[in-house]
Amino acid sequence: MPFTRRDEFIWQLRTRSLVLGPRTLVMGILNVTPDSFSDGGLFDNPHKAAAHALHMLDEGADLIDIGGESTRPGKYEPITTEEEQRRVLPVIESILKARPDAMLSIDTYRASTAKAAVSAGAEIVNDISGFTWDPDMPRACASLRCGVVLMHTRGRSAEWRSLPPLAKDEVLLLVKSGLAHSLETAITAGNAPPRVVLDPGYGFGKSYDENYPLLAHQDELRSLGRPILAGLSRKSFLGRVLAPLHGGVSAPVNERANATITATTTAILAGAHIVRVHDVRPAVEAARIADAILAGV
Repeated sequence: MPFTRRDEFIWQLRTRSLVLGPRTLVMGILNVTPDSFSDGGLFDNPHKAAAHALHMLDEGADLIDIGGESTRPGKYEPITTEEEQRRVLPVIESILKARPDAMLSIDTYRASTAKAAVSAGAEIVNDISGFTWDPDMPRACASLRCGVVLMHTRGRSAEWRSLPPLAKDEVLLLVKSGLAHSLETAITAGNAPPRVVLDPGYGFGKSYDENYPLLAHQDELRSLGRPILAGLSRKSFLGRVLAPLHGGVSAPVNERANATITATTTAILAGAHIVRVHDVRPAVEAARIADAILAGV
């Protein structure tokens, strides 16, 4: 399909708004957990975490997404709400003390953590469940009047390895209908559409090969009428395709940088307004090139 320019949107956050479309925004990932799949334990204290956030901002990140609980495949026991907040709230406060203008997102599916994080200064709630795991989340976000990212997830992380496979032509339809349902839930609860961004949820309940048809047809999510965020950074399905170059085994996390940039650039050319990444500087540079291509359409 020929490249097409992205639709433009004004994304309304808690205290400000962002223009989405003219250029790609880069969201830096900050996992303050001991067990995340790619960087667990590296930033699991507030000082290290805040320092890394400031580094990502210096590298060109527009947003920082802070998560206190790993949702890696096969994770069975959720942490408590108290533990999640113990991890993330000091980090939010520390970042904003150093950079009061930093735009922060809280990666949580719990309404109580969303409320606490927004009260601490977060502008955005990024819910990986798309408002499906905590029935209080839709109205909580509406009352907070914050920006919202609704991601598509198929089942819980403990179930992902046992989910029945999807046919190539089923993946996009499933994601599209799921996101449409999440969007309707959000609006019904009082979240204004300009506050909502949608995320197809690469790797979340999609087996290795199911992610590629989704990426190939990501542009069709444009019909939902909301901006798109894409998070492909270091995903295991990228490593699996690289297996022939790594002795027949999936490329380890630290060997997925080039694949990440390729997939991220593809997502931008397929309509993503925001990309969520671990390595900010390469993504910023890739986005500049992809944006220049889209400007030439």
